[in-house]
Amino acid sequence: MATYLKKETKGELNGSPFSFGIAVAEWNAEVTDAMLNGALETLRKAKVKKSNITVIKVPGSVELTKASQWLANTMKYDAIIMLGCVVQGETRHFDYVCQSVTQGVTELNLQYDIPFIFGVLTTLNQQQAIDRAGGKFGNKGSECAETAIKMAWIRKLNNF
Repeated sequence: MATYLKKETKGELNGSPFSFGIAVAEWNAEVTDAMLNGALETLRKAKVKKSNITVIKVPGSVELTKASQWLANTMKYDAIIMLGCVVQGETRHFDYVCQSVTQGVTELNLQYDIPFIFGVLTTLNQQQAIDRAGGKFGNKGSECAETAIKMAWIRKLNNF
């Protein structure tokens, strides 16, 4: 989604009643670590206790689905954030990884009663990824944490 289309959050987010799981890919760590830091900072500012956040690092973006399922199976989390980065290369591997992760997060969202937040950058080059991990287009990890808090509130307030 283009950042300029995002509606700004008005007021402070309060995530204090909630617990969050975060699965983050180690592949392209320069980008995913920056996204993770953005997510953690947003959760901290929203008053989420450190003890209510679990981070699992996995080798790559394909493994995010399984790690997120493991987190969900504990039944301890109000939302799960999936952070990764896939940069287009010279082969079709990019297409298969993106399809696998997208299908995986969709299936998780349909199978479980908690939201899984899709925070996997799919970019044409490394600079586009950097620009979205704290660069000129903001930090998508931070945006994912904000979305996780909002979705947790929607679920709670509507008794879903």
